Amino acid sequence: MIAPDQAREIALVCLDVDGTLTDNGVYVGRTADGAAVELKKFHVADGLAIKMLQRAGIEVAFISARESAATAMRAEELGVKYVYQSKSVRKVVALEELSGALGIPLSHVAFVGDDLADIAVLKRVGWPVAPANACAEVKALARVQLTKAGGDGAVREFTELLLRASGAWDTLVARYVADAEATGGPPA
Repeated sequence: MIAPDQAREIALVCLDVDGTLTDNGVYVGRTADGAAVELKKFHVADGLAIKMLQRAGIEVAFISARESAATAMRAEELGVKYVYQSKSVRKVVALEELSGALGIPLSHVAFVGDDLADIAVLKRVGWPVAPANACAEVKALARVQLTKAGGDGAVREFTELLLRASGAWDTLVARYVADAEATGGPPA
C-alpha cells in the first residue's frame, strides 16, 4: 500500500479533526451558570499513534475549519504544536504556510480528511488519506483508503501502515515499551 522509500519521505502528517480524529459527533450544552460547553470524543489509540509519529520525527498538525476548545485541549495534551482552527481557516493556506515554514515539500505531506471541505487540501498533498467514513469524493482522491472510520482508530491505522512501511514501527514499539517499563507508566 505504501512503499518503504515513499513512507520514509513523509515528514508531515496533517489531520482534519471532525470526522477524522472524532466520529463527527459534537455534544453541546450549557453549565448551570449558563456557560457554553462542547464535548468531542477522541479515540485513545489515535492519540498514541500521534505520539508514535512524533517519536519517529514526523511533524503532526491539526487543520480544522471549526474552532473548538476540545480540539485545542487534545492538541495540547498530545504535544501537537501546529493547530489551525477557526471558521475563517482556509485549509489550503494553512497547509502551504506550514509546509513552507517547516521546509517540507507538499509531496512529502500526508493529509487525513473525510469530507468536502478537505478536497482542496487532499489534491495538493503527496499522500491524500481517507478514513472509512469519508465521502465518495474524498475516497476517489485518496492514495490510501483506511478500513477504520474517523474517531474509531483511523489515525492509528494510517500511522501503523506508514511506520511499518518505513521500517520504524518495531523499533518505536520496543522503545515505547522499554520507556514504560523504566518509568512504571506510559511514556509521554
